Amino acid sequence: MKPEYRPYLVRLVVIFLISLGMMLVITEGAFLLQRDETDRAPKTIQILIPEGASQSVEAGEDVISLLDGSVFVLGDVLEVVNQDTVNHQLGPIWVPPGAVGSLMLDEANEYSYTCSFVPSQYLGFDVRQPTTWTTRLVGLGISVPTTTAFLFLYSFLVFPVKKKDQLNGLEQGV
Repeated sequence: MKPEYRPYLVRLVVIFLISLGMMLVITEGAFLLQRDETDRAPKTIQILIPEGASQSVEAGEDVISLLDGSVFVLGDVLEVVNQDTVNHQLGPIWVPPGAVGSLMLDEANEYSYTCSFVPSQYLGFDVRQPTTWTTRLVGLGISVPTTTAFLFLYSFLVFPVKKKDQLNGLEQGV
């Protein structure tokens, strides 16, 4: 490496480290402030249909705690346990009395399914990608190089690099 490039390389490394620290604080701070129920590992969510649910639904009463508009994580499994005396349905799941049906949520999407155990006869919910370490590292991978480039170029306006002959002239009083 030529000696005249050394100040530029040192400046680039220092600015890279500053950018990494700044973006780590900013991205992790944003993650913590915006954290929600989808920042978790996939799990099984059990929906219990109690005995007498069909009569309650006909009367317009909600019988389950799963609300329309719920948000799930990619990989969650909806498990429908039918304790009622009639068949029930949730989208592609047909659950006879006393049986259990499950639906693997394997695609991030907005779903709207027919549902026999809610008064509206339909259930809508979202399935989202979970926020993982790789998601957060991708955020750093995108933000750190661009911030480094911006600060590196901006640093030349604020703190120009002095050439050796300029420094020698200053020392000699020229």
